[in-house]
Parts: sequence; C-alpha cells; structure tokens
Amino acid sequence: MKKIFPILLALIGVGAGVGAGLMLKPAPVEVVEINPCGETQHMAADMQDEEELVDSEEAMTSEFVKLNNQFVVPVVSDGRIEAMVVMSLSVEVGVGKKEAVYLREPKLRDAFLQVLFDHANMGGFQGAFTNSNNMDILRNALMETARKIMGDVISDVLILDLARQDT
Repeated sequence: MKKIFPILLALIGVGAGVGAGLMLKPAPVEVVEINPCGETQHMAADMQDEEELVDSEEAMTSEFVKLNNQFVVPVVSDGRIEAMVVMSLSVEVGVGKKEAVYLREPKLRDAFLQVLFDHANMGGFQGAFTNSNNMDILRNALMETARKIMGDVISDVLILDLARQDT
C-alpha cells in the first residue's frame, strides 16, 4: 500500500493538470480579412511584372564575374601579423565581357591584392573597418585599379564577403 499511494497521487495530479489545461484552453480566434482598398491581387501582380521587367533589362545590360579565389590580406602591427582579412570580390561587366575578365584575371588579382595590402597598411582594416567611409574608400580604390587594367569593361567592383580573423 505504501508503494501504490505515491503512484496513485502522481496519476491523480497528472489527470487534474490535463483536465485543467483542457478546461482553460482559449477559444479559437476567428480571423477576418478586411481589405479597405478592394481587390489588390491584380495590383500586386502588375507590380511584380514591372519589377521583373526592370530586373530583366538590368540583367541584359550587365553580368557579374566572381573572381575565382578569395583574397587573403595580413594586417600587420608592430612587426607581427595581428589579423587576417579574407575577402571575395566580383566585378560587373557588360554582356559578353566575362571572358575578357577571365583572360586578365591574374593581372587583375595582382593589382587588387596591392590595393588591399595598401589599405591594410594605412589602417583600413583596424577598428570599425566595415563602416561606410572605409568601405567606400576601399571600393573606389579597387574600381580605379580595375579601370586602369580593364578600361571601361568593368563598371563596378562588388565586395561579396569580408571577414577578419584576429590571431
């Protein structure tokens, strides 16, 4: 009897808890959709078609070329490597100009690395290195370098990934 009593109390407690939960469950809320503007499905479809048209026009005038490997830049302070910065870059080119970028990629990568090293040596990857001023300076320097090598083939340089790992 001493062994059955605790089990019986536990079963009664669980049963009372389940019963109370079912009794106190809130009633289902009825959701009513009210659309004061009338039927907007047609407007949404028209806006989506317009956005797709703009996107397709932009896609027809330019392509993006992702440079094959990431750029790894050491951040040196007091004669020792303080951190490593890893970046992925892409360039925007006109339609059909992808192959020209791939043919000149080694030279482009070399020039981009020099810009990144200079940026690191000037302290561009110290502190809040992702603030808009620092990123604009870096992006403009990369764009200027890309234009020197490729001319007007490249219309923009995009920074896809940027990570800093302190050592």
